[in-house]
Amino acid sequence: MKSIKLGTSLDVRELYSAWGGELEIKIIAGEDGLRRKIRSNRVQKPGLRMIEPNIQLEEGKIQILGRTEISYINKSLPAEQVRITEILSSQDLPCIIISKGLTPPELLIKACNKNEMPLFITELHTGRLISTLNGILEERLAPFVSVHGVLIDIHGLGILILGKSGIGKSECALDLIIRGSKLVTDDVVEIRKVGTSKLIGSGPEIIRYLMEIRGVGIINIKDLFGTASVMDRREIDMVIELAHWDPDTDYDRLGIDQNSFTVMEVDLPYLVLPVSSGRNMATIIEVAVRNQLLKSTGVYGAEKFEDRSARRDIKKERS
Repeated sequence: MKSIKLGTSLDVRELYSAWGGELEIKIIAGEDGLRRKIRSNRVQKPGLRMIEPNIQLEEGKIQILGRTEISYINKSLPAEQVRITEILSSQDLPCIIISKGLTPPELLIKACNKNEMPLFITELHTGRLISTLNGILEERLAPFVSVHGVLIDIHGLGILILGKSGIGKSECALDLIIRGSKLVTDDVVEIRKVGTSKLIGSGPEIIRYLMEIRGVGIINIKDLFGTASVMDRREIDMVIELAHWDPDTDYDRLGIDQNSFTVMEVDLPYLVLPVSSGRNMATIIEVAVRNQLLKSTGVYGAEKFEDRSARRDIKKERS
């Protein structure tokens, strides 16, 4: 497990490409400024600050303009409109988003184009826009760890597959994808802690949807199997580690023991599956996931077996 890193910033371009659909945003000015960085997981609504002689806005925060701000600009004298739009577009801010589908003032569009300040518009109401943005930024800018593995959605559970290089993690994941599972990321998994107990996994944008299969090369899962075969991010529910079969290791044969794998102080269900010739690891992983789903509903097959064995022993003692 690598050391914890801080998610210090996010390009406006990445926000637009990855979450533009969810935010329903369209860029209308300042497209040359998409390289600007978002450095705060909270957004700002200028509000009454706009009447101040020197508008002081917090650096690195996305600015949200709603009905109050747009109305104030439109009702101001021309010189005041120039002052406000120039200050808004020239500060160290990542971008400006206008909510509720409000018509942007022409002077604001011109100022944003001149100063390369990305200006977006969305039909979302201000409250929903702010809450959605805060959720996205809290996750994306959260501290994270980077691990070598595969993250895949199997039957609605996010499964992190670990193991030494060359053990067959990618090949196993490919087999699972053919059966209907969804790839989140292969090779590099960035794990972010959201809240107190939720771990969200994703991959670097440069390797999104890509998988390396030895002998074949790099393949694009989305192109091969369609959009239903991939996900951009997923909560991690379980960790499965593939390990070379060791005849001297005492592997769990009943499944009664409940082991855990700790990531950023969050405990996850953990299984070690031995790999050897003739074992279909994709099938075994799928069964392990189904078994975990049963456990989440209170059904424990191993404990049932143990109960049956105990009852049988009692009957033998009585007879």
